[in-house]
Amino acid sequence: MSSAVPTVPFGGLVTRPLIRHLARPLLAFLGVVLAGVVGFITLADVGVVDATFWLLDPTSIELHFAAHEGPETLTKAFAVVVLAGLVVSGLWIGETFISAAFGGQLSREFTHMQIERAVDDLDDHVIVCGYGTFGKTIVSALDNEDRDVVVVEIDETQFEAAIDDDVLAIQGDARNEGVLAEAGLERAGSVVGAVDDANVNIQTVLAAGQLAPTVRLVVRVGDETDATLARRAGADEVVIPEVLSGKQVGTSV
Repeated sequence: MSSAVPTVPFGGLVTRPLIRHLARPLLAFLGVVLAGVVGFITLADVGVVDATFWLLDPTSIELHFAAHEGPETLTKAFAVVVLAGLVVSGLWIGETFISAAFGGQLSREFTHMQIERAVDDLDDHVIVCGYGTFGKTIVSALDNEDRDVVVVEIDETQFEAAIDDDVLAIQGDARNEGVLAEAGLERAGSVVGAVDDANVNIQTVLAAGQLAPTVRLVVRVGDETDATLARRAGADEVVIPEVLSGKQVGTSV
């Protein structure tokens, strides 16, 4: 399939969703490190380097107080608390990462990263907004013509269906300019509003037309009234599936 997800080498940063899951444990770990360094500096009047080293080697605390006066017992107690915090936050990070990996999230993130790279390499492709029955039919027809396609789908189930069908897909609202940009709108040849909602498709036309005035805009609507609105919004071609199917049936009869 011309728009199939390519195989790319492993590497790069894991994208945003996984980072969001790791953010809290990472921040907790960094918070414990910072609190430990500040605490050691305050309690024992040592430098930043020594305080940081004590995080790695708490036995150095005893060597320090063998040659210096100060609250040795309190400092050692504080070191135990800091060490416990580092262990707990470290386990939290590990548990989050392993959970993501075995839960399939890590695999999804790498797939999405591959898709982003593939979309960046496309030019004169077709952006199909919506992967319902109508959208799937369009994607299939374009594939038969060996055209590159990027699907934009907000629904989780239909988005995953596109991924399963080896289609390049971006999850998000096609009316959002950022989502259209992520789908490579500025390099696209055409945009098809294929959602089963004429208002959404018309709003998509407006957004796409503002970002890329030269892109060809094809819009699905429900009736002639919507068709008029779509043309006023800038659609180059308006499709009413019911009318087309009715004419097809009439011809076959």
